[in-house]
Amino acid sequence: MNNLSIRRLAGAGLAGGITTVGSGVVIETIVKPASDVPDDMWSYPWSADALTPVSIVFAGMHLLVLVGMLAFARSLRRGRAGAGLAVAGTLVLFLAEFASIPFADQRMDETGPQVVGGLFGLGVAVTALGLLIAGIAVLRSGEWQGWQRFAPIVAGIWSLLMIGLSFTSALPIGVAIYGLTLCVLYLAVYTQYLSPTGDRSERLRARIEQ
Repeated sequence: MNNLSIRRLAGAGLAGGITTVGSGVVIETIVKPASDVPDDMWSYPWSADALTPVSIVFAGMHLLVLVGMLAFARSLRRGRAGAGLAVAGTLVLFLAEFASIPFADQRMDETGPQVVGGLFGLGVAVTALGLLIAGIAVLRSGEWQGWQRFAPIVAGIWSLLMIGLSFTSALPIGVAIYGLTLCVLYLAVYTQYLSPTGDRSERLRARIEQ
């Protein structure tokens, strides 16, 4: 995969990170205060009818984040196993959004929501583990320089903290901060591939191959 392709994937991931930040802020400041849905319902703070379109939108956001994780994995020489775990964890989160839809009108303590909640927890845990492994590899290898080398480990640490926040009312704010760490991660990936010389080399190689 050439530099331009990685930048494009990272750009899609950055869009996913930005929308993740926005979703957390909107839920905390607008949706929750206006909601009359009991907080023991699986759909909270959304109504049961609203959960289906909301879950589809959130799945789209996870898909963008997934694309960014693929860019992160392809940008590394070391730590790809960890990045692969982060890709797998994000895929689980993507699938969990669709799994939420059939249980929109159920309580949190019912079997369906419990299973799907566990699926979300698994996705977050695998993502956190992958980012931590990749982040440590990036720091040890020295292949990234400047502020960029800290981006993966910071995203991993916050993803790990998200596991605890998932059981509190602070989850939307936690999601917003998670989205912010993703923005930093994907910006780090993007800026690793801004070398004009690298771009010219890739274009020259493409012409030769043609």
